[in-house]
Amino acid sequence: MELNSNEIQQILPHRYPFLLVDKIVDYEPGNYAKGIKCVTANEMQFLGHFPQKHVMPGVLIIEALAQTGAVALLTEEENKGKIALFGGIRNAKFRQQVIPGDVLELNCEIINRKGAVGIGKATATVNGKVAVTAELVFAIEK
Repeated sequence: MELNSNEIQQILPHRYPFLLVDKIVDYEPGNYAKGIKCVTANEMQFLGHFPQKHVMPGVLIIEALAQTGAVALLTEEENKGKIALFGGIRNAKFRQQVIPGDVLELNCEIINRKGAVGIGKATATVNGKVAVTAELVFAIEK
C-alpha cells in the first residue's frame, strides 16, 4: 500500500516545513512503514546547516524516521486521529552524511508494544547504504 503526501497529511499533524516524509511506499498498520524523503537544497535547514556545505541535520533524519513509524501506528483503526509523540531515542548512530540530491529511504518496524507505548527499529538509507539507525520510542496520545 502506498500513501502520497496529501494522504500522509491526513494521518500526521506535521506540515511544511516540518513534514519530512514525501511518500509512504509500503506499510502495514501497527507493524511497519517504509517511506522516502527527497532531500533538496531548497529546504529551510540548509540556510544554516551548513551554508558552505549542505548536510541534513541528523536530528531531522531521526524525525523523518519517527514520522514514518508514526504512520505505521496511526493507520491502525484504534489510533486514527491521534498523535504519536516521542518517548525516547536509543542507540542512534549516524554513519553517512545526507546531502541535497539524496533520496532518503526510511524504514521503521514496530518491534515492541505495551499499551500506548511502542518501540520502532528505524533505519535510513541512501542508495542502499545505511545513513542512520536508531530505536525510537513512541507514545500514542490518548
